[in-house]
Amino acid sequence: MSNHLDPLSNPLNIETIQEIDNLDLPTMQKHHLRILAHCLQILKSINLDNSLEYQNKNPLREWCDNQSKKFDDKKFSDLFYEQLESTSKKLNTFSKKIGKSIEDLEIDDLVLLVEQR
Repeated sequence: MSNHLDPLSNPLNIETIQEIDNLDLPTMQKHHLRILAHCLQILKSINLDNSLEYQNKNPLREWCDNQSKKFDDKKFSDLFYEQLESTSKKLNTFSKKIGKSIEDLEIDDLVLLVEQR
């Protein structure tokens, strides 16, 4: 059985997924939007947890390493980190461009980003 709606395994809630699915966007843009929204929620959760749980200088790296322990796969951690770091840079650049912090980005903002491509 798939765990795609398990809130512990998916930072996106069903309402967000349905909101994206209901948008008048091509399928590829919806897919890109879901990926960005998923990454954004991960980045927000890391920022919230950063005060206690991730005490090293790179909380994103530590978070990815902790996730990869579930699979005992260091390559997964490295690839996941590269992807999240790249997305983090993209979202940070975009958020500054529209005058927001990354923590304040919402789906409507991500739609703007996806439509710019």
